[in-house]
Amino acid sequence: MHAFAAAHRDGGVVVDVREPHEYESGHVPGATLMPMAAVRARLRELPRSRPVYVICASGNRSLTAAAQMASAGIEAWSVAGGTSAWAAAGGPLVTHAARSGQESGARR
Repeated sequence: MHAFAAAHRDGGVVVDVREPHEYESGHVPGATLMPMAAVRARLRELPRSRPVYVICASGNRSLTAAAQMASAGIEAWSVAGGTSAWAAAGGPLVTHAARSGQESGARR
C-alpha cells in the first residue's frame, strides 16, 4: 500500500474497476471509473507512457483487469487489498450523492 500511496500522491493514474454503485459509495480521489466489463473496450483510453494503478474492493478484480491491460502493453499494477486496504490505512475516500451524481467530499 505504501508504493501505491506514494504514486497516488505524485499524481499516478488510478483506475477503479468496481461497479458504479461501489465507486459512488467511496473511491480513491482522482480514480477513473472503468467497470470490469468495460476494460477491454476502453483500453485505448489508458496511457502507455506511465504506470496505471488498478483498484477494486479487495484486489481480486483488479488483478484480472491489470492482466488485461498488461496484455495490451500497458504497465498496470493491481493495488493489493483494494479500496478496503486503502481506507483501512487511512487513505481518503470520495463519495457521490446517489441521486445527483455530485461529489460530496473526501472522508477518512
